[in-house]
Formats: sequence, C-alpha cells, structure tokens
Amino acid sequence: CVSVDRSKMSAEDLATEKKRLWWHSRRGMKELDVLLLPFLEDVYSQLSENDQAKYRKLLEVEDPDLFTWFMQTARSSDDDLQYMVDMILNRVQPS
Repeated sequence: CVSVDRSKMSAEDLATEKKRLWWHSRRGMKELDVLLLPFLEDVYSQLSENDQAKYRKLLEVEDPDLFTWFMQTARSSDDDLQYMVDMILNRVQPS
C-alpha cells in the first residue's frame, strides 16, 4: 500500500484516484457492491487520510474474505480491516 500525500494532489489527480477506487470497489458480487460503492461515493472523501488508507487496504482483500466479514460470519484478524468493515456496516445497519 503506497502512501500518497493527498493534500498535494491536484483536483484532476484526485478525480482519477476516485475513478480507480470506484473500479476497485466494484467487485461484481452484488452483496459487496451495494456496500462498497455507496461508501466510496458518500463517505470516502470525508475520511481522514489514515482511514482512506484503511479503505484502500480493504480493497486489496479477496472477495470471499470480504463477503464473510460483511455477512458477519467471520471477522478480520487485522484490526484496521475490521475497523473499516464495521464502519461500512454501521452505515447500513439500524442502530
């Protein structure tokens, strides 16, 4: 996971980055798409750089693992990844 100072990126660079993230967020598994794409569109840009890095790290995970975490049949052993899964789930689950 490469660390990039987003405060120094141009608007065009940020737009390109968001398109790249959109394609990585689109998993082709509806259960994941309905969680990841709206999160990217609605929340990602307001996240801290640290949390944005956690989201990008989450996108590196294989779909079967993501599916079990989001369906809550397993938890990630990586605290950063589980934090991001919980953040995404908390958006869609009633409190």
